[in-house]
Amino acid sequence: MPSTRDQIRNFFKSFSVKQFLVLFLEEYVAWIVRYIPGFEGFALRYAFYKFLCKKMAPFPFIFPGAFLQHSYGIKAGRNLNINRGVHIYARGGITFGDYVLIGPNVVITSSQHRYNLKGTPVMFQGHEKEAVVIGNDVWIGANAVILPGVTLGDGTIVGAGAIVTADTEPYSIVGGVPARRIGERNSSPKQ
Repeated sequence: MPSTRDQIRNFFKSFSVKQFLVLFLEEYVAWIVRYIPGFEGFALRYAFYKFLCKKMAPFPFIFPGAFLQHSYGIKAGRNLNINRGVHIYARGGITFGDYVLIGPNVVITSSQHRYNLKGTPVMFQGHEKEAVVIGNDVWIGANAVILPGVTLGDGTIVGAGAIVTADTEPYSIVGGVPARRIGERNSSPKQ
C-alpha cells in the first residue's frame, strides 16, 4: 500500500501544469463567482469558464450554485443552460452540443474510480476516464445522473431521476434506473 507521501506525489504527477492551474482556480476562485446573482453573475461565470474550459461558445446560462470541476475537459456549444446544484466532473472530457438544457441537481461525470484490483483499496487504484458526449437539443431532467462513456444522441430527453449508463438514440426519451427507452419525441407538435 502506498505511503501518504507517495499518494500525494502520484496525485500531483497525474495533472499537467495547466490542469493543476485550472483545479487551483476552480477551488479558490470559482466560489466567488459561483453564487453571484443576476445578469452580472451569468456574465462573470461565462467569462471565468470561457478562460478555463477547452471551449465555451456564447452564451451559456450557468445558474448560481452549479459546480464545474476539471473544466479543462469541457467543450460546450451555444446556449448551454446549467441549472442550480448541477455537478459536472469533466476529468475524462465532456462535450456539450448546442441548446442543451440541464435540470437542477444533475450529475455528469466522465471519470470514476478503478475498483478491479483485489487487495488494493479503491482509493489507491486511480481513475478510469471515459469521455461523455451530449448532442444538440438535449434536455436532462432534474436529479439525473450521466455516467462515464455515455453518448446522448441529438434531441434526447432524459427523465428526472434517471441514471444513464448506456448511449441513447437520437430523439429518444429515456428514464429509470438504469435508464431505458420509454418513448420518442414527436416529429411535429400536437395541436
